Amino acid sequence: MAGRLEGKVAFITGVARGQGRTHAVRLASEGADIIGLDIAAPIIDAIPYDASTEEDLAETRRLVEEQGRRALLSVGDVRDLEGMRKIVDYGVAELGRLDTVVANAGICIPQIWDTITPETFGTTMDINVTGVWNTVMATARHVIDTGGGSIVLISSYAGKKVQPFMVHYTTSKHAVVGMTRAFGAELGPRNVRVNSIHPGGVATPMGGGDMVSTLEKVGESNPPLNLMGSTFLEQTYAEPEEISAVVAFLASDESKFMTAEHISVDGGSQYF
Repeated sequence: MAGRLEGKVAFITGVARGQGRTHAVRLASEGADIIGLDIAAPIIDAIPYDASTEEDLAETRRLVEEQGRRALLSVGDVRDLEGMRKIVDYGVAELGRLDTVVANAGICIPQIWDTITPETFGTTMDINVTGVWNTVMATARHVIDTGGGSIVLISSYAGKKVQPFMVHYTTSKHAVVGMTRAFGAELGPRNVRVNSIHPGGVATPMGGGDMVSTLEKVGESNPPLNLMGSTFLEQTYAEPEEISAVVAFLASDESKFMTAEHISVDGGSQYF
């Protein structure tokens, strides 16, 4: 039985592991070939979890190919617009089209408001905001040339409410909401849909390394804020595959009349 994305091509950033990897595998399982990039290297020392690696990128390639699909995956940086354009242009030349874009790459650094530095604020905005803008700018024309398609911007629970002790991250994810609406408005007449997804906690390597201890440390500065983001369900966090299921829905024709929408996958935590 053919998948919902049979014969289509998707481009994904942050593809080496975590959500990016499960997005790639899920879209491939639905029939899509995958173009992708990941920095696959450390970014700045303030990031408390381990960096992705080229070995991670190779594993994603293996998993996509295991689905019987092509995987044109490269080392690249979403902050480098021209570099991303080269990766995308090459992939589209090889595979013939581009239908779906998933702007997934992002970083998260827990810091109390007055310990945020120009470096951590700037790097967060460069990757989480400018990197998303770069992703759309490098891909949208190809999606238009295909005849239309779907662009999915990965925001966060923090794009609808507040992620405590992360002024920079919260700011960046709210910006993605504005981009979703603005690009959705202008690209709509070209049959390109733009939607955002807002995960709460997700079980990915972003939660590894020193992330948990860092969250505990910053949380001591204002304990009541630690209660924010609790879920309504017994389940307290998502598996990355649960986010990827929504990505696949938005990439498919089942969501063809949805644009400028902001879909939460957070167990209700935005309301707590």
